[in-house]
Amino acid sequence: MKLTQKETGPILSPEARVVEVILFLENEPVSLEKILRMTGFSHEVALDTLGELKDHYTLYMHGLDLKENQGAYQFSPSADLHEKLRGCYGKRVDRRLSKAALETLSIVAYSQPVTRREIDNIRGVTSDTIVRLLREREYIKVVGRKDVPGHPCLYGTSRKFLYEFNLSSISALPKLSDIDRERFVKENEEKEES
Repeated sequence: MKLTQKETGPILSPEARVVEVILFLENEPVSLEKILRMTGFSHEVALDTLGELKDHYTLYMHGLDLKENQGAYQFSPSADLHEKLRGCYGKRVDRRLSKAALETLSIVAYSQPVTRREIDNIRGVTSDTIVRLLREREYIKVVGRKDVPGHPCLYGTSRKFLYEFNLSSISALPKLSDIDRERFVKENEEKEES
């Protein structure tokens, strides 16, 4: 959609204004399907509207950018503002999670899908409480069951994890160093032997 100009500045289409407010009020990533349900727009109109919002926020250098991640849309701070905001907001996740919780979350992120027992083996201590905490805070979720006796839950990271750590997908995780990679491979081989 083409942006229009008024004497006071750019004007968004009525459809774009509705989607903008939905994204603001939901305060979490919103899927295209949910936008379609909430607005009654056609698929084409919804995509055009999201494109209009993205162009508008980029062209007029707002403090926010419209981001798409795994089919869900949300506003996030513009990339050029990250350094300015880091002091106030950069440690938001770290403050809420203990070192043990961050360690467990890292294991899940790099080893997923992974069982709780496999997490325990890597950490060397039981992780029941931490896994429960990470599930309650929606950083990890059950992604299936392992085909072994007892069928333990397999855990993986959630969309919230990607959002909180500003990742577009799990493949955007920093690469493990060769030493860490070897350690993970060795630990995973030991897990499968036991």
